[in-house]
Order: sequence, then structure tokens, then C-alpha cells
Amino acid sequence: MNTAVVTVGDELLAGRTTDTNATWLCEQLATRGVTVERVTTVPDRVGDIARVVNEYRAEYDAVIVTGGLGPTHDDVTMDGVAAALGTDLTEHEDADAWLEKQGYSHADLTEGTTELPAGARPLHNEVGVAPGAALEGVYVLPGVPDEMRAMFETIESEFVGTPTHRAVVVADEPESALLDRLERLREEFDVSVGSYPGESVRVEIENVDETTVREAASWLRNRVETTDDDR
Repeated sequence: MNTAVVTVGDELLAGRTTDTNATWLCEQLATRGVTVERVTTVPDRVGDIARVVNEYRAEYDAVIVTGGLGPTHDDVTMDGVAAALGTDLTEHEDADAWLEKQGYSHADLTEGTTELPAGARPLHNEVGVAPGAALEGVYVLPGVPDEMRAMFETIESEFVGTPTHRAVVVADEPESALLDRLERLREEFDVSVGSYPGESVRVEIENVDETTVREAASWLRNRVETTDDDR
């Protein structure tokens, strides 16, 4: 299963808010063996949201959109998703009924709070008020981190892939000096290899087979200068 993550918000693009949602979602999806192919941030504009969601839902198995839910003037994510799916926003009776059970009367809610794309399944907000939605492989979640995480946990079983195993070798050598051994590593073992330089070089080795990863990491450790941080 492959996915794309779309975060919505002018405040993200201006650097006023750190986008922790995308990082958290990528971690959760990777743990479930789901591949994240794109992470994109778009402004609070219906056209931008619609264009990106429409493009990504044609390319990936699922698209997760976070941010911009609610009834205020800049909460336009549902409008953008509805436009991408070629449908309208409608008052969702199930979302209304669920909120009433939580103690909110319809009169308590700001107009538009429970408007979702027609035909969507509501995703109830256990932490806040504004519901999310799921339709045609597009999942719309709140931008407030606590709300987003709680809502994702209600749908995480719908994201299934093949878990990968990973080992890290920390080499106390310049990255350029490792190129020949990294090439040989890929030739000897069917693994994905990433190298990330800093004070030392973190070499990450991945494969769906745990034994292959363990053997590849052992092979590399025997051929590089390692640090105490190696594990």
C-alpha cells in the first residue's frame, strides 16, 4: 500500500507552526509497512487543495489530508476535497447525531461544522468537535495534533502493508570513503541502503526479511570503522 500525506495551512508555509502531523503520520504508516510516496503542504485555498488531492488520489492507494477543518472562514479543506471528488458538501446526519450524543445540540454548533462531502463516511472527533471524513481513498483529519492522532487511531487498521526490518550501522568515516563498500553491500544483499552524514555516517539498511537485514548489517560492520553509537 502506498500513500500521500497532504497538510493544509498558511501557518505551516509561513513557518509559524511546525508540521508535526506529517512526521507522526509517516512514522505510523511506516510501522504498518505502508509506503509514503509524497508529503505536501498546501495553503488554505480550495483550488490548491483540490488540485493536489485529485492528483494524488489517482496515483496512490490512499491520501491523508490534515488541517483546515471547522466552520471558520479559513477552514476550507472539506471544500477542496469535495471539489477534488466532484461532489458537494452536505449536512451529515450521522455526524450530527454523534455530536448530539456527546452533548452538543445542533443549535450549539456553528453552521457548517458537520458539512462533509456527499457520500463520505464521517470520522468522529473523540478529542474535539469537527468531524473528519473518508471517501474514495481520501481521509480528512483535523490539524490539531491531539485530534488528528486520536482520529487516525480509529482508522489505522485500514492502512496495511508489508512491514520492513531496519538496521543501522554508524560509520566513523567520511561518506565519500564508504561509496565502494556501500555499492558492494547492495551487490551482495537485496537491501535498500541509505547513508546520512553528520558527525558520523548513519547507514540504514532495510528489507522485508529480518535475516537478510541482520546479515547485511554484520557484513558492513566488519568492513567499516564503527562508533559507540552503532547498534
